[in-house]
Amino acid sequence: MGENNSSIRRVHIDERAEWEKLWVAYLTFYKTKLADSLTDLLWQRIHDCQHETRCYVVENLSTNGLVGLAHYFPHTETWAALPVVYLNDLFVDPDSRGSGLGRALINQIVEDGKNSGWGEIYWHTAEKNNEARILYDKVTGGADGFVSYRMDINKSDL
Repeated sequence: MGENNSSIRRVHIDERAEWEKLWVAYLTFYKTKLADSLTDLLWQRIHDCQHETRCYVVENLSTNGLVGLAHYFPHTETWAALPVVYLNDLFVDPDSRGSGLGRALINQIVEDGKNSGWGEIYWHTAEKNNEARILYDKVTGGADGFVSYRMDINKSDL
């Protein structure tokens, strides 16, 4: 299935079950399980027009099924005058990979950025996510050289 047999659009409120299948597959890919309450919260945020979290999905026009998703949100940054956009999650069903849908999702967010006056889009991926990194290197010119760190605030001894 290529881009021309698909449509990228906002997820609809009545598509929770299809969206959730993709969401769970994404979490499974990263060997992660979240509490159902966090999935519920994400779904609420996506549909709350006061919240910054946004979601695009890819619909297969032949089957009318969802085959990809992207969650992202704009925010301010101390090093830039224009808002930046964090692409938090990007997932395309394994049966639809290699057909340009991941690139199309990124391009849709970039188009939103141009229309909204955002300055930059950025994201992280697992170091060993080689298939995705090939795409990311093509669309960005390569990794930016930064290393990502995380610390659980509630478990910190600082």
